[in-house]
Amino acid sequence: MYDVKESDWKLLRKKLPDWQEAFMDKLNHEYLAILNSDQAPSQKFWALEDRIWKDKKNTGVAADMRRSRMVLNLLNLLNEGAITMEDLDEFSEELQEEIKKYRSKS
Repeated sequence: MYDVKESDWKLLRKKLPDWQEAFMDKLNHEYLAILNSDQAPSQKFWALEDRIWKDKKNTGVAADMRRSRMVLNLLNLLNEGAITMEDLDEFSEELQEEIKKYRSKS
């Protein structure tokens, strides 16, 4: 099990807000596509409401920032498409290996 390094923890806290902003910008563009579709207004409304309800649970929108969830948060961000493995280049080799280990299992 990975023991969270202080340097990795600080780096995550520094990078996460920018990652979340970029992810929410991507979501906003997807929401615009829903609103600009040819569907009836009520269909667009309910499709958007459903999508936002699901998306707000993503780590790329709201992360549970506890050290014990650091690896899980990073895995979630990767799986959601909020970040890529290249975004982890500045993190410790140990953390990157831990992430790779879990990703290879899925």
